[in-house]
Amino acid sequence: MHSIAALTLLLAAVAPADQAKTKDAAERAADAPDKVICKRFAKTGSLIGNERVCKTKADWQRDREELRTTVRSTGCQTTTPSGVC
Repeated sequence: MHSIAALTLLLAAVAPADQAKTKDAAERAADAPDKVICKRFAKTGSLIGNERVCKTKADWQRDREELRTTVRSTGCQTTTPSGVC
């Protein structure tokens, strides 16, 4: 019984990673930086609405890197006296 629960948890953890890979399948490493790539995003607060955003591959990469930099710099705003977040 425990093995079934462990397998279920493992599959749940792997599924989002697989979805992320297929979602960015249009954005391959071999593509030219000026290639336009369109992605669909769900509109916040809407159950059926979505928004289509088109940018060049270089723009998507720049946005992704800016987000990573922001998360790294603001990810640990408060620390305990021991210095741990």
